[in-house]
Amino acid sequence: MSLALSEQERIRREKLAQLQQLGIDPYPAAQYEINTHIRTIREQFDPAHPEAFQQVSLAGRIMTMRDMGKASFADLQDSTGRIQLYVRRDDICPGEDKTLYNTVWKKLLDIGDIIGVKGFVFYTKTGELSVHVQSFTLLSKSLRPLPVVKEKEGEVYDAVTDPEFKYRQRYAHLIIEPQARERFAMITRMKQTIRDFLNQRGALEVDTPVLQTIPGGAAARPFITHHNALDIDLYLRIADELYLKRLIVGGYDWVYEFSRNFRNEGMDRTHNPEFTILEFYVAYKDYFWMMETTEQLLEHVVKSLHGTTVIPVGDRQIDFKAPYPRIAILDAIHEFTGVEISEMDENQLREVCKQFNIPTDNTMGRGKLIDAIFSEMCQSHFIQPTFIIDYPVEMSPLTKKHRSKPGLVERFELIINGKEIANAYSELNDPIDQLHRFEEQQKLMQRGDEEAMYIDYDFIRALEYGMPPTAGIGIGIDRLAMLLTNQPSIQDVLFFPQMRPERLPD
Repeated sequence: MSLALSEQERIRREKLAQLQQLGIDPYPAAQYEINTHIRTIREQFDPAHPEAFQQVSLAGRIMTMRDMGKASFADLQDSTGRIQLYVRRDDICPGEDKTLYNTVWKKLLDIGDIIGVKGFVFYTKTGELSVHVQSFTLLSKSLRPLPVVKEKEGEVYDAVTDPEFKYRQRYAHLIIEPQARERFAMITRMKQTIRDFLNQRGALEVDTPVLQTIPGGAAARPFITHHNALDIDLYLRIADELYLKRLIVGGYDWVYEFSRNFRNEGMDRTHNPEFTILEFYVAYKDYFWMMETTEQLLEHVVKSLHGTTVIPVGDRQIDFKAPYPRIAILDAIHEFTGVEISEMDENQLREVCKQFNIPTDNTMGRGKLIDAIFSEMCQSHFIQPTFIIDYPVEMSPLTKKHRSKPGLVERFELIINGKEIANAYSELNDPIDQLHRFEEQQKLMQRGDEEAMYIDYDFIRALEYGMPPTAGIGIGIDRLAMLLTNQPSIQDVLFFPQMRPERLPD
């Protein structure tokens, strides 16, 4: 059933029909040759030497139109910026037929239409850099009006704030809010800077399966799908860790992947069911080396993007300059709760949770209880980048036991602005110990823990061939992007965040 049209949408369709009656194709197939962009004009045009911009060919979207009778002004926006157009009737209609100006330009074009223009660059008497249009071509008729955004002297001061609009209609949001386009461009530069850092140190970028027979590498609830040809259920990956470690077994010294992961869990300002993680694994290293490399990486990325290591995040200033403090998780819990939990069993930990009104359920083992206490009582206190280290073994089924501290493992999480940004280990490479850890996870699954890990016997087989001592890390790229672009919600750094299906009118 077709949707009811607003008055403006109906009028635009009438204009579309009139254009077609005039023999103008509102959606031409031929390519439109472009020889420059608006940013290039703004950066390079010299009025003392205008010859370089005497025959420009631009394309973009009409953002404003101002009719002055026999002349008109408009703002054209391409992917790099905006510029004023000056359109004079007798320039685009040199003969007696003035239809192209009087009818097409003045009556049948709308804000949002995409056009190509040819002309020359000049400054108006008021000092506005402009393109004097000598011809134009309609490239795409816009049938839906753009949302109105208030501007003053080229600056947006009433940007769209409605999340329902921004996230559902990101395409329209990007048109009207250049700051959003720049934010996403910065995220791309962030990823490229990370790639350059890793590649220059000899890392190899790889791809591993998204559809997996066993969802391994993390404690998370998976999405399940069905493969018709094989007639088997498969899982969307929750992590790529176990496949990347298989590659370390295979002989690579340093592999990494920007992994699109999927977890069938709750949604909030820092969680989306589909998200991006950078994971990398390096042979013959440990978690101490990984801490040093991580802080060097983040310092480099932040300085490359912002020119400084200190950036605003909300009302705070976060300094990414290395080195970062290192605090044992049990020490952090003791500091912020006054309770020493290192020797407590599961029942005692439940009493601690009860004391601090931390929700629990019967599926939670010792590891999850400790994690809940840290998350509720400690994590928000760590604003500047801090490594939380040396976790209890029950919390970390893929991590090597600590070399000097019984009952602990060599693991760290990087906390910034009260949120986990990275998780890393000295990787467990003892196949017998790994199988035992998986079996402990199976017991938790039998208790109803939907995030407990499955036993991956093929991964055990890989370890039995021998995996060298290895350090590995997972960095939340979307959460890092939130910090580096100063955004409060993960939905603001994802082009198309997950939402409930839109209810359309009958």
